[in-house]
Amino acid sequence: MRDQIYIPTYEDMLGAHKRIAPHIRRTPVRTSDYLNELTGAELFFKCENFQEPGAFKVRGAANAVFGLDDAQARKGVATHSSGNHASCLSYAAMRRGIPCNVVMPHTAPQAKKDTVRRYGGKITECEPSTSAREATFAKVQAETGGDFVHPYNDPRVIAGQGTCSKEFIEQTDGLDMVVAPIGGGGMVSGTCLTLSTLAPETKIIAAEPEQADDAYRSFKAGHIIADDAPKTIADGLLVPLKELTWHFVSSHVSEIYTASDPEIIAAMKLTWKHLRIVMEPSSAVPLAIVLKNPEAFRGKRVGLIVTGGNVDLDKLPWLGAA
Repeated sequence: MRDQIYIPTYEDMLGAHKRIAPHIRRTPVRTSDYLNELTGAELFFKCENFQEPGAFKVRGAANAVFGLDDAQARKGVATHSSGNHASCLSYAAMRRGIPCNVVMPHTAPQAKKDTVRRYGGKITECEPSTSAREATFAKVQAETGGDFVHPYNDPRVIAGQGTCSKEFIEQTDGLDMVVAPIGGGGMVSGTCLTLSTLAPETKIIAAEPEQADDAYRSFKAGHIIADDAPKTIADGLLVPLKELTWHFVSSHVSEIYTASDPEIIAAMKLTWKHLRIVMEPSSAVPLAIVLKNPEAFRGKRVGLIVTGGNVDLDKLPWLGAA
């Protein structure tokens, strides 16, 4: 089936970067002497939590929304998402002045639901499983006719996400490794798309929660293994790989490491304290796997993508049972 899908190219990424430039931020890169000493590596944090909607997904969403022709745009866009893609697609749709309908699990953080509504997105809630969200979405799309912008298994989205690594390499004058969280694989695929051409010597590492480790198991097995409803505090990493993202992961990722929920919480606390930025649990998984596997990163220039900062401040993972 692979030859039946369009694989986005480096040129698509360059086109996306130009298209979305008026609608995104060139986010800063932060460092911490303390975290460098703790890990024995030189760490660079690309702060996508500083995007206006609070997550990297605005890149892919904006590329899809502003790539629509006028006839398509009038019908709006639609998607299913655990939160950040829904927020970012709503934001991009608002900027273009078109409707946006999103299906979200009822368990999604209230902060993410609030963000979607603030940008004018209309939410339909569903049960917290991949099968439930896809079934509910099919009904919503049939009713609205909106263009389906998949959260990650979409060439336009992957090309947009690839713009993050382009900036990252330019801002750091090169990296030995780039580490990104992996759920469905949109950011990792965009990273693969860009770095395989721009910096082929840079290794791409994916970081995943132990309690939602289907990408890790897929990587080891050599084929997609999909879990329907995993449970982890890293709520942005609950979805499985799809055919398009598997193409990039299987072709370009060097390794996938996992971290437990307690390890993710510990890394989240460290970054809040020493980088002094707000990041969500999913964004802390890269640092968690660096801390857990120091021998793999020691002495290297390592880029970590802070994918988002949309957290419910009344329900921080260390305030209750995790």
